[in-house]
This record gives sequence, C-alpha cells and structure tokens, in this order.
Amino acid sequence: MELRHLRYFVAVAEALSFTKAAEKLRLAQPSLTRQVRNLEEEIGVRLLDRSNNRVVLTEEGRLFLLDSKKLLAMCAESVAAIQRMSRMENLDLNIGYVANIHYGLLPATLGAFRKLRPGVALNLYDMTSAQQYEALDAHKIDLGFVGLSPAFSHRNLLSERVAHDTMLVALPEDHLLKKKAELTLSDLASQFFITMSAVTHPGAREWLAETCEAAGFSAKILQETDSESGAIRFVADRLGVAFLPEQVIDLPSDGVVFRPLVPPLLRESTIAWRADNSSRPLKDYIRIVKELSEGS
Repeated sequence: MELRHLRYFVAVAEALSFTKAAEKLRLAQPSLTRQVRNLEEEIGVRLLDRSNNRVVLTEEGRLFLLDSKKLLAMCAESVAAIQRMSRMENLDLNIGYVANIHYGLLPATLGAFRKLRPGVALNLYDMTSAQQYEALDAHKIDLGFVGLSPAFSHRNLLSERVAHDTMLVALPEDHLLKKKAELTLSDLASQFFITMSAVTHPGAREWLAETCEAAGFSAKILQETDSESGAIRFVADRLGVAFLPEQVIDLPSDGVVFRPLVPPLLRESTIAWRADNSSRPLKDYIRIVKELSEGS
C-alpha cells in the first residue's frame, strides 16, 4: 500500500464522488476508480458502496478514512520537520582562525566548501586560540583553526591535526647569529626567548619548553606576547629571539631577520569542534579540510 492510494481514497471519501475527486486530483476518473479498487483488494475490505449510482462510505470505510487522514497528516508533518531542520542546517557555518596562519589551507577549504554547499553562508572570525576555545564552548563558532592542541580533558571537543607549520627563528637584525644561513636548536641555548602568551595561545609556552628540552637545554623566556606581530616587535627591540611560523615573513618586520632551522622545526596545527555538534555542513567541511590537508 502506497501513500498515494490513501490520498486517492481520502479524496473520494470526502467528495463522495469519483468525478469530483478526479478533478481535484487532476487524474483521469478510470485511473482513480482503478486505484481505489486496488486498495480495497489489497486490504481485503470494501470501503465504498457504489450502488444506486452514488458513493457511500461503508462502516469500515468511515473508520479507515479517519486513520488515513491521521497517517497522511503525520507524514506531512514529518516532511515539514525534516525540511525545517535542513533549512536551519543550511543557514551558516561559523569558523574561527588565527590571523596570519593557514594562508594556503584555509582559502582552499573555503573554496571547495562553497562549491559543495553554495547555499551555506560562511562566517569567518579572526580570533586567538583561547578566544576560539571560548567561542566553541559557547556555541558561537562551529569549528576553529586553533593551532596548537592542549589537553581537552575539561572540554567537549574533538580535534584533528591538519598541518605542520615550519618554524623559523626571528633574530634582531644586528644579532651575531644572523651571519649563519641556517641555525640549529643548540645555537639558541644561551638566548632569551619571546613566546606567545598562555592566555591567548594555550599550549604555546609548553611547546617552547618541550622543544628546547628535547635539544638539551631549558628555554629562558623573557617576554610573552599576544600575537606574531607583537613577537616581531619585541625581537626588533632586542628583547630576545622567537620561533615563528614561516607564514609571518609577509608581515612587516623592520629590524628583524629570519633563519631556518636544521633539521626543520615543525609544529602541529589542529582544528577543533564540539563533539555534540551534528551539523551536516560542519561534517562536510571537516571532511574537506582533512582531504586537502592530506593532499598538501
């Protein structure tokens, strides 16, 4: 039994006329008569009395009419509900990112996503890592390019590594080490360091300490800053040296020189999202980010 059979029966039962019901349904009357007869044969019950040139509901037909109308109404509401949910999910996708990072990956993923879901509005928010975590907790963004990934033990978050940032050493332009085309971590053992603030970039200070410890020395941190541009200014003022992702070489850097490390120093870069966010556009975007990051 199909829903259209129920709709045909309800139309005839309410009009008590095959002719009027066929006109309402824009269906040929013989076809409508055949469809209703097939319904009666399928359920094994006579629903309509067609004697004396008129159509009358049988007792079974009256009961079946009530149930048929309820079932059709439930189906219509189910369709409407899923359509409402689909419209809500297609409104927008909110993404946080750290300025000056993800130059290649972020634009590429946005372009691919727009092709896949042109009806979804993408809203981008320039935020520090800490601000992204707060926005995720408050349901203000769906996904964050958070960079370093500290422990999530107190958060309902999932994360995925999507890139490795190649780190450079930022030196004052008159620093003795600038004479070397490449540096090793051990070259920096006696230097003071500038690092990202733990308040705005959770995990940055720990990453620096672990990196230096692996090279056999303790990092002497002299200054913290809230941004890469702030780190560059502090380096230019000769307050210390800094590890910065290679993307920042496009920022104004008067008084600063950059040197690569051998072997290259890589820092993981991650995305994070709420574990309870079931948005289909979010899932599509995460898939795109993973695919493009694996291919890069």
